[in-house]
Amino acid sequence: MTDYTTVSIPTELADRVDETIEGTSFSSTSDLVRFLLRSIVIKHQQRGELTEAEFEEIAEQLEDLGYLE
Repeated sequence: MTDYTTVSIPTELADRVDETIEGTSFSSTSDLVRFLLRSIVIKHQQRGELTEAEFEEIAEQLEDLGYLE
């Protein structure tokens, strides 16, 4: 059995995520967050480390999508 923890995000952001995932394969904000975090972690593990430039690029992409302010 997998254990879970809670991550808090502002309600406004959660609402924006809900609107964004409408009509996609993501059924919830949690699904999307798990996908994004898993993608970042896998990329990090494959390369051994995430460079500052890669982190900045990911953060910029998330910001463009409205997930970061």
